[in-house]
Amino acid sequence: MKQMLIVIALFVLSLPVLSQKRYFTKSGQINFAAGTAVEDIDGINKAATSVFDATSGQIEFAVLVKGFEFKRALMQEHFNENYMESDRFPKSVFKGKIVNVDKVNFQKDGSYPVTVKGVLEMHGVKKEVETTGSLKVTGETVHSDAAFTVLLADYKIAIPSLVKDKISPTVTIKVNCNYNVLK
Repeated sequence: MKQMLIVIALFVLSLPVLSQKRYFTKSGQINFAAGTAVEDIDGINKAATSVFDATSGQIEFAVLVKGFEFKRALMQEHFNENYMESDRFPKSVFKGKIVNVDKVNFQKDGSYPVTVKGVLEMHGVKKEVETTGSLKVTGETVHSDAAFTVLLADYKIAIPSLVKDKISPTVTIKVNCNYNVLK
């Protein structure tokens, strides 16, 4: 009986170690820049959903393509109808891992460099991506920053010759999220 109580006590004490701490946001911000010297083409989406596991480093993002906003309504219309075909491909998803999550001390405030690897699915195409960024721990919240570039042709997004000088074939994507502990 005494041994059984010891085993139960050890199990209960180990629960916090075994539990995985997950962080979540549904107001992540994703910006992209696809302009050239001829024209600025910038979009922003402030409703990206993301979750990451502080123990394993697994991370996922999902964003509705129609949620991107532009300075001009015509750009938004062309983005959704001609380039991203958002009725056909309504969301973009990233699934990957923070490969050095073990270097982040989630119990200590500070900024930590991270490397993220995974698969970005956009416009119906899945491609491996890798980038560096940072996780800034402040109490129970974590802020993430990262930026990477994609080649539109890799995602089968064609640029018509009529606007080739206005749209860059390479797009810079910036991701900023404020995460809270998922309860």
